[in-house]
Amino acid sequence: MISIRARFAVLLCTTAFAAPVFAADTTAPPEADNPAYMWDLTDIYATPEAWTASRDKIKAQADTLDKYKGTLRQSATAMLTALAAISDVEREANRLGAYAGLKGDENLKVSVNQERRQAANALATEVGEKTAWVAPEILSVGADKIHAFEQQSPELTKRFGFFLDNTLRSAPHTLGDEAETVLAGAGDVLNQPDAIFSQLSDSDLPFPSLTLSDGTAIKTLDEANYEKYRQVADRDDRKKVFDAFWPTWKHYEGTFGATLTTQVMGEVYQAKMRHFPDALSAAMFSDNMPEGVYKMLVAEANKNLPAMYRYLNLRKRVLGINDELHYYDIYVPIFQLAKPPQFPVSEAERLTLAATSVYGPEYTGLLNKGFSGHWMNVYHHDNEYSGAYMQPGAYDVHPYLLLNYNSDYEALSAFSHEWGHAIHTMLDDETQDFDNSSYSTFIAETAAITNEMLLNDYMVAHAKTKQEKLFYLGQGLELIRATFFRQVMFAEFQLALHEEIEKGATLSGERMTQIYCDLLKKYHGDAQGVMKIDPQYCVEWAFVPHFYYGFYVYQYATSMAGAAQFADAIEHEGKPARDRYIAMLKAGGSDYPYTLYKKAGLDMATPAPYEALIARMNRIMDQIEALEKTK
Repeated sequence: MISIRARFAVLLCTTAFAAPVFAADTTAPPEADNPAYMWDLTDIYATPEAWTASRDKIKAQADTLDKYKGTLRQSATAMLTALAAISDVEREANRLGAYAGLKGDENLKVSVNQERRQAANALATEVGEKTAWVAPEILSVGADKIHAFEQQSPELTKRFGFFLDNTLRSAPHTLGDEAETVLAGAGDVLNQPDAIFSQLSDSDLPFPSLTLSDGTAIKTLDEANYEKYRQVADRDDRKKVFDAFWPTWKHYEGTFGATLTTQVMGEVYQAKMRHFPDALSAAMFSDNMPEGVYKMLVAEANKNLPAMYRYLNLRKRVLGINDELHYYDIYVPIFQLAKPPQFPVSEAERLTLAATSVYGPEYTGLLNKGFSGHWMNVYHHDNEYSGAYMQPGAYDVHPYLLLNYNSDYEALSAFSHEWGHAIHTMLDDETQDFDNSSYSTFIAETAAITNEMLLNDYMVAHAKTKQEKLFYLGQGLELIRATFFRQVMFAEFQLALHEEIEKGATLSGERMTQIYCDLLKKYHGDAQGVMKIDPQYCVEWAFVPHFYYGFYVYQYATSMAGAAQFADAIEHEGKPARDRYIAMLKAGGSDYPYTLYKKAGLDMATPAPYEALIARMNRIMDQIEALEKTK
């Protein structure tokens, strides 16, 4: 059930699918092919042939891992030898997967790169099959003997103590050897819904063309261009963009419904096989996260919907909308500047360094190290993956970042976000050995979102004019809407789908659209007359890739609440808060995320972090209203 060190594939940025966008036109800018703005994957493998040679070597090693079966109970030395051998294979398999994923995302239409990605996934599945016996055997050894082994071998405790304790904790949900092997072998099949979704949405969907009122011709209104042009100032054009984009997804509603239903069925099936009461319990168990955290998150978001409505009413007033506020009005910046600010990459680096300087010289030094390397694929290219992420999988190398950068403020914010992930990875990997470096998404997103909040505070504080200050305050509000309220809405949608399957009901794309529409209306105050939700846009759920990553989305929202409390503490308390925060990042995967939060001074099962976030939101709106009254 539990991998010794399951390094996650990527950390997706919410911005591409939630906040105002940073995606560029599908035509790359002139500087896009400048090597200075491209990642250098030769740091991982010198050539594709070197990748293949490593894959063949690791595959051969993986084929021998079952020779350790039956040895774990012999002695502390035998257990350490077996677990270390498995760790070595997983370490290189993760590196293989990182390279294959990055190379594949450069151009989704290059078949050989997609085949390499598939081969890496197949290898990961094989490693899972060859090690499926580990957890059952550890449980058969028993806690008393394992603890005795740990007393005899400090290295066993240092490298694998947390893994062993976590495996013992998982006893009620660990199956026998044969059943574990069967579930591990199903990994490739269970990953297919995401693969199909990605291929269809990023490569095969037939997007329309569109001409805006100013004559701007959009050759292909794909995801990247939708994310760019949905925030244009002209309201009729925004509606035109929405009305052109969403029928494409509606046309494939049934297909996307089938892929997402299959994803949900797979998660429900695995939870059932492992004797969990439901899929949510299974998802929370992996991080030993109290279900009270999820319940508190949803309860606090719903309790504070009036703050969301206040923001939407503010948006309507500032935009000068005299009739109903519509969903196509959600992405346009509420405060416009005559000349929207542009941030070249060098300026993004400078501002990120300035905003995060409160973390101290160690953090700043790592940022400078990262900026001096070829770790980023900065600009969008044809047929490239359209989102943004940080890839941490090559433990012995360094993180990589995909950005789709277009130089506006949202791009700057996403830049700071992804480098928050990257520095977290560097702090973690420099402090923890491989076996304890797989940190939780709960911690990861806090590391990224805190950067965005500090950046926003910095931009507000250093704004040169009243209008500029209002612009950045508006961006700060939108960050909260998109990363907290929107992600909790996603979480409620995701839970509703699982509950439908768990009670024996059926799902379809049409049914998903109905469920999603009800949530859109609740979160945007349709019944209260705050915003009109047009039914033709309710197929938006089909657009969101995060639903294919298990119960992933709610962690953005919990992380944002944590980030709000951390940002306030760091800015007002200084070094003690900073040190607690950096210590949490350095802890990596050496403890459970809920425990790490508590060590850093946050209890995510209480209202306090969520209250800090809503207080921040109301404080920003108070600042805006006060500024509007000044000359």
